[in-house]
Amino acid sequence: MKDAELKDFLDQKVVQYHNPIFIETDPIQIPHLFSKKEDIEIAGFLTAIISWGNRTMIIKNASSMMERFDNAPHDFIMNHSENDLKNLEGFVHRTFNAIDIQCFVKALQHIYTNHQGLESALSIKTDATSYKESISGFKQLFFEISHPLRTEKHISDPGKNSAAKRINMFLRWMVRSNSAGVDFGLWKSHDPKHLSCPLDVHSGNVARKLGILQRKQNDWKAVHELDTSLRAFDSNDPVKYDFALFGLGVFEQF
Repeated sequence: MKDAELKDFLDQKVVQYHNPIFIETDPIQIPHLFSKKEDIEIAGFLTAIISWGNRTMIIKNASSMMERFDNAPHDFIMNHSENDLKNLEGFVHRTFNAIDIQCFVKALQHIYTNHQGLESALSIKTDATSYKESISGFKQLFFEISHPLRTEKHISDPGKNSAAKRINMFLRWMVRSNSAGVDFGLWKSHDPKHLSCPLDVHSGNVARKLGILQRKQNDWKAVHELDTSLRAFDSNDPVKYDFALFGLGVFEQF
């Protein structure tokens, strides 16, 4: 397909998949359970962090997390006692276990107490046009507290060439407009033009078949290459095409 035809094709797929029906089978349904800004942020962040593997299991385990927080994640994060952390014992999602979630609770309390919350901690504070530096900086802030070394692997670092798929997905949820009822558009201090596609096996394979990604590895170099292609289609909201690429891969086996 020529560029104009490809853009037209992907725009049609965005319309097809960018609607509330998408929520029914997607982990984004977990933060949609809440109305308070901080609850949405924390539920979204923790859900995104465990978003790898079977989506049904992701949703089940993210729901379990929220139940352990008495369905008030921000209050739990800010006011928990050491005894409250025992409620998290036994939690596991693949390699993310009770040790990790207990550390994440303390790290999130640190982020909200000392760094003005997730919105500020992940903001772009330079003239950068992507979140590469911001995500790397966020990881440093997050692990300023005493923590098990094993837990660091659960936040990716684009500075080490990781695609940072889960953090990019979380950023999409928080930053993109809520006009379609899928993403939240909560973070008004952020700009969707800086977002990067949450690159995974599905979106990567579809992008390669469409010729908008050549690099074979799903790493930050591939994210940057895909950014360039998608921003040529829509410079203000390039990550809307995540719905098209993901939908084509998961639902249509494109």
